[in-house]
Amino acid sequence: MLPAYTKSHDHNESTDMKPKLYSYWRSSAAFRVRIALNLKGMNYEVIPVHLNKNGGEQLSESYVSKNPNRLVPLFEDGQQNIHQSLAIIEYLDEIQAEPALLPKSPIDRAWVRSLAMDIAIDIHPISNLRVLRYLIKQVGASSEIKDAWYQHWIQLGLTSIEQQLSTDSRRGKFAFGDQPGLIDICLVPQIFNALSMKMDMSAYPTLMKIFNECMKLPAFIDASWEKQIDAEGPNPSI
Repeated sequence: MLPAYTKSHDHNESTDMKPKLYSYWRSSAAFRVRIALNLKGMNYEVIPVHLNKNGGEQLSESYVSKNPNRLVPLFEDGQQNIHQSLAIIEYLDEIQAEPALLPKSPIDRAWVRSLAMDIAIDIHPISNLRVLRYLIKQVGASSEIKDAWYQHWIQLGLTSIEQQLSTDSRRGKFAFGDQPGLIDICLVPQIFNALSMKMDMSAYPTLMKIFNECMKLPAFIDASWEKQIDAEGPNPSI
C-alpha cells in the first residue's frame, strides 16, 4: 500500500536539518526529484535557481561552488551535495525504503532503470533549455527549427517507450505494477514538456493512461510546474 502523502515526514529528526532542493520550476530533472521527495513524504526546502534571470543563476559563483556542472537539481542533505536527478532519487530510495521507487528483483530493477534512462538520458538532454538556447543563439536556428528539433526527439523517444510499456506484463496502473515508481517519476515531466508544445499525444495511449493515473496523486500534483514557488508562465523565453 502507498502510504498517505504528507510533507511533514523527514528522515532527519530536526526540522533545522531538513534537506534543500535547488530547483527551477520548469526543469524536468528537478521535477523528478520533487516527485520522489513527495512520494517518500520527506520534508524539504526548495531553493529556486532561475535558469534565465541574472544571466542564469546556475552560473553564479555561489551556485557553481556547490554544483560545478551548473545544472539543477542539486540536493543538499546536511553537509552532502548530490547532483543528477537519478542519483538523488536512488539516494532517497536507499535512505528511506518505503514506499519503494524500484522493484526488488534485479531483472525488474534493471528494466525499470532502462526505461527511466530512455527518458532521462536519451530524450531529455537534447531538448532541454541550454541545448535549445544554443540552437537559437549560437547555431542561429529559427523558432520553427527549434520547435521541430524539440518535437522530433520527444516523439522518437516516447514512441519507443509506448511500444515497450504497451506490451509488457509488468505494467499495471503505473509503469511498473500498481504503485508509482522511477519510470513514472521520469515520464510525467517529459509528458508535461510534450503537452506544453501542444504535441498530438494520441499515438501514446499507454503513456497517457499512466500519466493520468499519476496526476490523480498529490505527490505528482504538488511537484508540478504551477505549484512551485518560482512558477511563471507556461513557456519561458530562451
